[in-house]
Amino acid sequence: MKSNNSSFTRKSWLAASLVSALALGSCETNLEAPDSDSVAQSDTSNAYGESGKDFVANEVLVKFKPGQSETAKSNALARISGRVSEKILTKAMERHGDKEGLLVVHTPLAAIEALSKIKDGGSEVEFAEPNYIYTHTAASTDPYFTNGSLWGLDAKNVYGSQASTAWAAGHTGSADVFVGIIDEGVQFDHPDLAGQIWTNPYDAADGVDNDGNGYVDDIHGWDFDGNNNSIYDGTTRGSADDHGTHVAGTIGAKANNGQGVAGVNWSVTIISTKFLGKRGGTTANAVKAVDYLNDLKSRHGLNIIASNNSWGGGGFSQALSDAVSRANDRNILFIAAAGNGGSDGVGDDNDAVASYPSNLPQPNVIAVAAITSSGAKSSFSNYGATTVDIGAPGSGIWSSTAYNIYESYNGTSMATPHVTGAAALYAASHPGSTAAAIKAAILNSATPTPSLAGKCTTGGRLNVSSF
Repeated sequence: MKSNNSSFTRKSWLAASLVSALALGSCETNLEAPDSDSVAQSDTSNAYGESGKDFVANEVLVKFKPGQSETAKSNALARISGRVSEKILTKAMERHGDKEGLLVVHTPLAAIEALSKIKDGGSEVEFAEPNYIYTHTAASTDPYFTNGSLWGLDAKNVYGSQASTAWAAGHTGSADVFVGIIDEGVQFDHPDLAGQIWTNPYDAADGVDNDGNGYVDDIHGWDFDGNNNSIYDGTTRGSADDHGTHVAGTIGAKANNGQGVAGVNWSVTIISTKFLGKRGGTTANAVKAVDYLNDLKSRHGLNIIASNNSWGGGGFSQALSDAVSRANDRNILFIAAAGNGGSDGVGDDNDAVASYPSNLPQPNVIAVAAITSSGAKSSFSNYGATTVDIGAPGSGIWSSTAYNIYESYNGTSMATPHVTGAAALYAASHPGSTAAAIKAAILNSATPTPSLAGKCTTGGRLNVSSF
């Protein structure tokens, strides 16, 4: 059980896909470059793609306006020699009256050139955009808590979230509260996570889509990157899904089991929606992941109160923005890492240079910055007086990782699950709360912090002592 406070020296080849300049701060060494023919970078204006943002080189997302004839659609795609490689029409889209869905279109043209041609050639298209690539940002008797390593939860450190104060008051969470982790996968049988991960009672493992949601045997969630039901691909070597497992542990690692760590919630139900793979994740798969949670809440009435989004890297996406709006309609918070631009000198003020998805405008979004155990804004953390909401522990954060071990990571990726955990903790103590009420409780209880003054809307850090 070793600490990697400054880099992922363990499994460095995998760290390539897990670590991003926007989501993991100082954990960004040993990066593995994607294939040169699969990724491009925009150097054009924001009209067709955010400058400097990675996207799939010969692929665009196209949404046609309602009522367009098949001939009109074919003519529009012909302008870019486009071939539809996938049609995304989620159950959540259909429930919102969307009959067109979203098309993933392969084109021999460079993505930005294709967007220019399809937008300038007619009025059939509602929007067309790059397929962006995202990458990863009572008292407990568990040893990492008792030895002081979990400073982000312990009331002994005034800059932590004060979760232990809430625990002492009997507020330790509830299995009736669900949160989604949109990230890498999660080691669902990790000793500190077993029993905390959702098991789908509506779809038995029998090769049949019993609940009709479009996903066969989605036992613990779904892997949108691999398009299968295997939410954990790390095997016994722990060669994948570290990041998602780390996030899960902060939200809801089991307490008082005599080992490892404890989460903000001792009891919670976590749904894994894996969309980050070895080479990151795409907008198309992020949309499907968000809508998977939206549909579960609508279809089965699951008490899904939030999704955790410790990732970033793309530009503004209308497709993703629409999915987050659907989540807002379902009273699901979208809690997102503010980004780690400060780690490499790239504009770390989100008011000046937007960081997505945390800069999305929907009211259910909470953007999270990172602080250190001494109350300073983490050097890598983005901020924004009007676009970032709150700070939370994000430096030197111990949590579960694959396979059956524990590691310390840094990043706004680590701060974000503290806030998602806070949302679940509040929802457990205040059943029936709306997303707006939960968000208000989190932001209104923030403790003023000098390092965050003028750096986020609350000017303060997470404090769950009253939850």
